[in-house]
Amino acid sequence: MTWRRRPLSGRELGIVFALLVLVAVTTAVNPAFLGAQGLHDLFLNASILTLLAVGQTLLVITRNIDLSVGSTMGLTAFLSGQIYVADHDTPVIAVLVAGIAMGAVCGAVNGALVAAAKVPALVVTLGTLYVFRGLDYGWASLTGTRQVNADQMSGQFLAFGSGSVLGVPRLTLIAIVVLVAVNYVLRTMRSGRELYAIGSNPHAARLAGIPAGKRILAVFVVSGALVGLAGVLHAAYFGTINASVGSGEELAVVAAVVVGGVAIFGGSGTAMGAALGALLLTTITGALPILGVPALWQRAVDGAALLLSISLDRAVMARLASRLRRERNARHG
Repeated sequence: MTWRRRPLSGRELGIVFALLVLVAVTTAVNPAFLGAQGLHDLFLNASILTLLAVGQTLLVITRNIDLSVGSTMGLTAFLSGQIYVADHDTPVIAVLVAGIAMGAVCGAVNGALVAAAKVPALVVTLGTLYVFRGLDYGWASLTGTRQVNADQMSGQFLAFGSGSVLGVPRLTLIAIVVLVAVNYVLRTMRSGRELYAIGSNPHAARLAGIPAGKRILAVFVVSGALVGLAGVLHAAYFGTINASVGSGEELAVVAAVVVGGVAIFGGSGTAMGAALGALLLTTITGALPILGVPALWQRAVDGAALLLSISLDRAVMARLASRLRRERNARHG
């Protein structure tokens, strides 16, 4: 079955190998890249993208996608800043809950249009990408606060974003907890297995009695909640927030998911693979300046990785289909 797999698939092992090669080459150019601070920064920067990619994985497995993740993240990050502008002493947990709730609401809007109105996810989330971003800019214009700076936020909130536990960034620990939880659901729980069934064959899943609409709505809400969490953590880590936070992030998220082995056509993939894809893309971004490649090539690398991964998946599926046809013809020949 798709969800019962060894700890790492061939694609995931390939990502680990690529990571090791990239780190080795970059470290040879600049030994500080693999130092304690370098590793700390690498995992810290990968944490937010990992949260976004894990949430996106749930959607892609069901043959859906969310292109509004960057706008939702920007909206929740700006919400975090606005909360502290209104009340500097707001507890961190209250900001986290508010951000997660707003992300879940955005996800519910997308999910309702996809599951209930039967509008393709690509169309829905392309529209809400601009709607949510427009709300973000409109909110900033209405309040007259186009940017929230670190000095306007609680020191406790900023410490939460930059703090560590036993040398491990707190944001990384949060990403790991989320990754383990989602991976457990996908691998062992019935609701997780049903997501693979929906992505593999939606019509057959419905005939089997799987409540596809409810499951799709649920994964949009969960994914939105994780995006909301990522937005709050972004605000806590970077400190300075404006209405453009998260712009273009959807490309990096989809690229991380597909590079990690989650089939863009649904039905297969793991949260672990998506997390490895996020770590690989983050490592590439950090290595580019060290290797003498201008940072402006980052998006080009993300796009190239996405195209390469989709082409590879299609080639593998075509080869598998051809082999199955030959075997079927041999049995009936």
